[in-house]
Amino acid sequence: MEPSKQKKEGRWKLLLIVAMCAAPVIASYFTYYVIKPTARTNYGDLLDPRNYPIPQLGATTLDGQPAALDAYKGKWIMLQADDANCPDACKEKLLDMRQVRLMQGKEMDRIERVWLITDDQPLDTLLMREYDGTHMLRVKRAALAGWLPVDAGGALADYIYIVDPLGNLMLRFPKKPDPYKMKKDIAKLLTASSIG
Repeated sequence: MEPSKQKKEGRWKLLLIVAMCAAPVIASYFTYYVIKPTARTNYGDLLDPRNYPIPQLGATTLDGQPAALDAYKGKWIMLQADDANCPDACKEKLLDMRQVRLMQGKEMDRIERVWLITDDQPLDTLLMREYDGTHMLRVKRAALAGWLPVDAGGALADYIYIVDPLGNLMLRFPKKPDPYKMKKDIAKLLTASSIG
């Protein structure tokens, strides 16, 4: 083989090797800057936990004793806020919270359920028994309005929220959530987190 032909072949091989090494880097830059991913892997709305630490809510137990959400720090808290009369949508959320916690299997003990009752009306005893294990605290609606985010046109009672073990609000599920999608989001949190 002629030396010039050998040189030419050697250059092509070198260029091919350089191109093969550079291709993944070029492809990654292209996909990151040109083809931006739009798909979300989470069902609930992620919130920046730094913006939503648990405030002093002035919460009380059902018998009027002072209480605080801080008492559940170290666990994941699934919470909802609603009036004591608890219409059907409220009962559905309580049921969803119970079922989603149970669906976590051996990890369910890492989750606490909390119902923040936003008025002073009496609770139905049957409702309290049905959702035994849900911590029921009374909190003034005004205290929650500054902490729990609500979409325009939405209401505080529309959502189920997740508070992380450090005491920061970090996730909000939509109105009438799909419990199976909730379960997946919470399972991801529990798997990714070594705390709580």
